[in-house]
Amino acid sequence: MRNIAFQGELGAFSHATTVAVFPDDAPMPCVTFEETIGAVQSGAADYAVVPVENSLYGRITDIHHILPESGLYIIGEYYLPVRMNLLAVPGATLSDVKAVQSLSVALGQCRTFIKKHGLRTINAVDTAGSAKEVALKADKSVGAIASRFAAEIYGLDVIAENIEDAEHNTTRFLIMAREPQTPKPNGTRIKTTFVFRVRNVPAALYKAMGGFATNGVNMTKLESYMVGGSFTATQFYADIEGHPEDRNVQFALEELGFFSDHFKILGIYPVAENAPDAK
Repeated sequence: MRNIAFQGELGAFSHATTVAVFPDDAPMPCVTFEETIGAVQSGAADYAVVPVENSLYGRITDIHHILPESGLYIIGEYYLPVRMNLLAVPGATLSDVKAVQSLSVALGQCRTFIKKHGLRTINAVDTAGSAKEVALKADKSVGAIASRFAAEIYGLDVIAENIEDAEHNTTRFLIMAREPQTPKPNGTRIKTTFVFRVRNVPAALYKAMGGFATNGVNMTKLESYMVGGSFTATQFYADIEGHPEDRNVQFALEELGFFSDHFKILGIYPVAENAPDAK
């Protein structure tokens, strides 16, 4: 049985994803994303399951900074439909709850509900950890936003269900390993994730991206973020559909190389079977 690291307490959405992807292995809760990645780096865990973006909240910023320097490789992805619920101690009602505790990302996904009911928010490390704390405090005035999975584990009542701001609320997770597991370009849908920096010359990014357009490579994600605290050093994180051995991808990456002074592939892996646009 392999150990699968994830950030959060038992009952977290990352735990639910871990069980979905690795049903026969042992979930390994970690306090932080750094600890989650570190467990794989050290060999304490075989794989890590980490959230990278949410359809409501956007990117998970910490992960974008951690992954490029982690030395780990992306070997897969999984999309988890996220159903947020307001949990409270048994016997509590919605009118009893005055404050709600959860991970900041989860709170951000339920802004409409929180505002409507005038709830005070309490930022916490994760969703399931919030459920655990609410259960231990046994205070009817404090609820937690978390999954039904967490409610079952910690003996809480679901007093309001599906409180996320939109039905399409989905989190994309990445599966990380110490070694790459690169599939062959055999006709199945492949995704390649990489980071790059462009040269400090006019229109460098525009020219670097031109090769993907002219060669018909679909770029599904492009994010920028500051490097080393510098306002002038920017790194880009990108997902494309295709394998580096595909001729059109080869040509696009060659053109990117003319205008980039740093390029690193983080993973080549199959598009998730449950991806929103999977065919």
